[in-house]
Amino acid sequence: MIISPPWLCLRFWPGVTTGVNHTTLPEFLLLGFSDLKALQGPLFWVVLLVYLVTLLSNSLIILLTQVSPALHSPMYFFLRQLSVVELFYTTNIVPRTLANLASPHPQTISFQGCAAQMYIFIVLGISECCLLMAMAYDRYAAICQPLHYSTLLSPQACMTMVGTSWLIGIITATTHASLIFSLPFPSHPIIPHFLCDILPVLRLASAGKHRSEISVMTATVVFIMVPFSLIVTSYIRILGAILAMASTQSRRKVFSTCSSHLLVVCLFFGTASITYIRPQAGSSVTTDRILSLFYTVITPMLNPIIYTLRNKDVTRALQHLMKRQSPSP
Repeated sequence: MIISPPWLCLRFWPGVTTGVNHTTLPEFLLLGFSDLKALQGPLFWVVLLVYLVTLLSNSLIILLTQVSPALHSPMYFFLRQLSVVELFYTTNIVPRTLANLASPHPQTISFQGCAAQMYIFIVLGISECCLLMAMAYDRYAAICQPLHYSTLLSPQACMTMVGTSWLIGIITATTHASLIFSLPFPSHPIIPHFLCDILPVLRLASAGKHRSEISVMTATVVFIMVPFSLIVTSYIRILGAILAMASTQSRRKVFSTCSSHLLVVCLFFGTASITYIRPQAGSSVTTDRILSLFYTVITPMLNPIIYTLRNKDVTRALQHLMKRQSPSP
């Protein structure tokens, strides 16, 4: 469960100063894709279709890993948690994006609504980073420490890793959002984006912008690069263990157990790095929106498809479930 911080419920917050000695909260205008009128209709149907596939495929992963005894291992426990994160992640963003695409005019979002969307967005994004790191550790333990696997990845250890992932996400989101939304904003802030992402909102602040942007982006880079570095370290160890195997068939078989996770890691951290770590001087609003659309809408759909198509255990569990549900002749 995502815990909303107390400051989301505050009535007043540093925003727009009025003549009666108190501060009122501004409404943000989300431009979305309103400048691309010809693409709004087709984009609406594409995003809707992708969202429905995302809901179906991630729900299917959750169901399969819950009911199939063959998928009751730590790896699939983490995969189920990842699918839960993906469901919340897309549902936090896509419905409002669809409403924006369906409207001929840009839509507004309240101050509290923008803060809540960013808060949930950061919680889930950081939690996914940590879950992918936990999944890499699972592969490392299975391949490099097979005799200690049941101890290293005990049910209690797995629950601790998942709980820690959510806790790190909540702490990071509370810190980031508190810092960003404590800054004063103009009376009619316009976000040239389809969601309340960190950088577009931070750039609207009228005071303390430079220092806050450096602080927030430094923390963001750290929370992207630290999990990624640990994942890379795990796979360096795994690669060493695979190369030490005498049989080519054994190498191929062991590597196949990592390929799905490795592909998902490349998708997630690749798009996150391009979005948040690349130089902002040469970036454009259109490029930012396309990249954000990819990692907020497309990637959550691809992850369960990758695990389903490239994983024989999941494929067999799906076939077994379909046979059980089909009527006998």
